[in-house]
Amino acid sequence: MKYYSTLLSLVFFVTSTAFSQEKVVKYTVSSGETINQIAVKFKVTPYDIYSLNPDARNGVKPNTVLLIPTNGAKTTVKAETVVAKPAGNSKEVIHEVQPKETFYSIEKKYGISDEALKAANPFLVKDGVQIGQKLVIPAKGALVKTPVVNKVVSEKAKEKYVYHDVLAKETKFSIAKKYNTTIEDLEKRNPEIVSNLPIGYRLTIKGTAPKTETSAAPVTNTVKPAEPKKTTETPKKAVSYMEYQVKPKETFYSLGRTFHISQEELTALNPFLAEGVKEGMVLKVPAGYLAPAPIIAQQQPVEKAIENTNTGGIQIVDKVKSETVSANPEIVELTKKRGQTDRKKLVLLLPFNLAKMQNDTTSTANRIKSDKFLNMTLDFYSGAMMAIDSAKTLKLPIDVAIYDSQETKNSSNVSSLIAQNKLQDADAIIGPFYQSNAESTANTLRLYNVPVISPLSKDKANPIDNLYQTIPSNDVVRNAVFDFMRAKNGNIVAVVDKKKESVISYIKQNQKGVVFAGLTETGGLDVASLKSLLLPNRMNYVVMETANTAMVKTTIKALIDAQKTCQVQLVILEPNSTLDTDEISFDNLVKLKLMYPSVTRESDEAAVLIFEKEYRLKNKVNPNTYATRGFDVTFDTMMRLVQGKTYQETADLMTTEQVDNKFQFYKKEDGGHANKGVYILYYDSDLTLKVAN
Repeated sequence: MKYYSTLLSLVFFVTSTAFSQEKVVKYTVSSGETINQIAVKFKVTPYDIYSLNPDARNGVKPNTVLLIPTNGAKTTVKAETVVAKPAGNSKEVIHEVQPKETFYSIEKKYGISDEALKAANPFLVKDGVQIGQKLVIPAKGALVKTPVVNKVVSEKAKEKYVYHDVLAKETKFSIAKKYNTTIEDLEKRNPEIVSNLPIGYRLTIKGTAPKTETSAAPVTNTVKPAEPKKTTETPKKAVSYMEYQVKPKETFYSLGRTFHISQEELTALNPFLAEGVKEGMVLKVPAGYLAPAPIIAQQQPVEKAIENTNTGGIQIVDKVKSETVSANPEIVELTKKRGQTDRKKLVLLLPFNLAKMQNDTTSTANRIKSDKFLNMTLDFYSGAMMAIDSAKTLKLPIDVAIYDSQETKNSSNVSSLIAQNKLQDADAIIGPFYQSNAESTANTLRLYNVPVISPLSKDKANPIDNLYQTIPSNDVVRNAVFDFMRAKNGNIVAVVDKKKESVISYIKQNQKGVVFAGLTETGGLDVASLKSLLLPNRMNYVVMETANTAMVKTTIKALIDAQKTCQVQLVILEPNSTLDTDEISFDNLVKLKLMYPSVTRESDEAAVLIFEKEYRLKNKVNPNTYATRGFDVTFDTMMRLVQGKTYQETADLMTTEQVDNKFQFYKKEDGGHANKGVYILYYDSDLTLKVAN
């Protein structure tokens, strides 16, 4: 303990001394400036600015005065040199990895090669440098002077690590055979594939690459670092680059895995990395592996088959289009407006909460199993990515940025995201998930008239003009089925359990003209009363709301009998679990053409089937409600943005329909927009669910 205490004191002393000797200038932040822009202006890294101005990590406001070092990069090197220098290198020593140490810094510290360090510690090849690891540091020159070690290195040199992107119909066996390795070794180096083998997942393989690899390497939506010879022969495949800001605890190893680039290649692109990887550095890296936002860079759950995707230039699925129901003239088919070339900016604010995940000791796989909210987010994201790829196929002029909103019910980091990324310039924003955060975002952007689209909340929203609720409220859903029955000139009769006080109150206050069937003294249905209310010359819609099995059976029997003399259809206002029990005959529900309102539908249209097929191929599972909603909300928003009108104008004019969801926005009396796109579904005689409206 005394050693560590002395070491920390030495670090603090040297660092303080170094800062006291360097020149520092004061700089006043201008409106709209970011730390990155200021760092470029003074030729320092954001890390150097954060070192002198810790509060700047939370964003900077105009007129904030910052201390800017003129030689900040050298400061850290001085401090690390004193701490890292070992006592001696005359023989092998054991080194315990400290925070922020990398392959490069350890090798430089002990004056050894990368090959020597990994030969002495084979586990580094797969695991990389981890805090607390105990590494064997070989003596200088040991690899050259020891014949036995030379033999091992020579044998290892024959093997090489290659990457392989999983293709459709490939198996672990076929891949292992292709690279002359074993399934066991394949799973050992890629533990995420033990349970499944997602299409498009990039495997790290230690084996012999197939002879055809250089000419026909399997690649899926990625951009590999260009090689000089290939660049001259095929200039169309030249690599594009982007800027990437180093996050806490990132190393050469983690950056290499993220961008599929070696330490040497990364250093060649960024010479200042010779001093080591430091938080806040802005690096030049190959484009194509990351979203242009601070998320999804690492630790993506393979179980959900989510790939790194460059959403700045949209990619993915084929053939999925915005479809219409020809029988309903109100629904508009959205297509790209001819001549539309102005690029639109769409932003997704999704609650990945990566910072929480990185600080959590629970493994990613276990977290996915236990965290329902994270599962919902990942499902929605997987559907959104399918929509983004569809937009790419349709060549829509849209740029998409995805940010981690870091949400809880009562907090998020959206305010800082808006300030740091100028989200007031967006043409539309999808998210956040929680109602309170969506309302806060809409309020912040209200003066800029940026549409904020709430994708999942069912809550009744506060009146904010630029807020769009995409899920119809419960009252809207109920109203839709009553409006449908009235449009058909139906006679509406209600059979409601006396325990359902809220339903009774709702009908009496909002649905005038509906008559209630009488109940017995014990609370059961008065069959004679019900039959007396049925009319022979009109369709009789009987709205049944009860969880009492006996009351359900009595009502169904009475209606089956009544069908001999009049038209009768059974209606429920919300899902009723009692109808799913063995005591209730499904055949009778079909005879009564059970009808109910729903915010989603089941469809066998060609476009819907294509979406489901493509989703299964990509994710190895069927799309659930959240995945489909992620596609529908994202694709619908993008299609609205390319109509030659603003999102607001299309919301006022157009009703649209996607895979599962209908979007029919209306202006609420007190402000804001809500969706009344509701399906009226019923069981037809062929035992299938059909849309009545």
